[in-house]
Amino acid sequence: MRRAALIGSLALLPLVTACSGGSDDKAAGNSKPSTAAMAAVVAPAKVEVIANLTGCKVKIRTDADELREGVCHTPEGDYLITTFPEEKYKLTWLDSAAIYGGKYLVGPRWAISAKPKMLGPLRKKVGGTIQDLEAMHATQPSPTSSKYGPVPSSS
Repeated sequence: MRRAALIGSLALLPLVTACSGGSDDKAAGNSKPSTAAMAAVVAPAKVEVIANLTGCKVKIRTDADELREGVCHTPEGDYLITTFPEEKYKLTWLDSAAIYGGKYLVGPRWAISAKPKMLGPLRKKVGGTIQDLEAMHATQPSPTSSKYGPVPSSS
């Protein structure tokens, strides 16, 4: 068990050191790691950690076994941060959300629901990828077709 923890810590070490400021930042007096470096280290994270990285004070709305969800109110707009204990719960959530379409910022075991114009700036702060669930929903077969083509009508 200790060996696995040590290996896991060593695996993160190159990420932390590669994303740290380096000697130029120290010379400039900036010893804080960049937000991108912090996001790489903390993800997947708790709702509160992601909210802190995005600059909001979150209010927890849902605290269940399958997910935690918090609401952020900012001058730029409101958004939801949802975290999941396992990746499979996130995938199920995204599959269900595809019915409604929309774009989401998605990372390892977390998703952010926001207006599309907010996703880019949020991505710069926490990483992740922007997924267009409407496009995913559009590629799913319709009830009048099968994987072999259209279902013949009965008339």
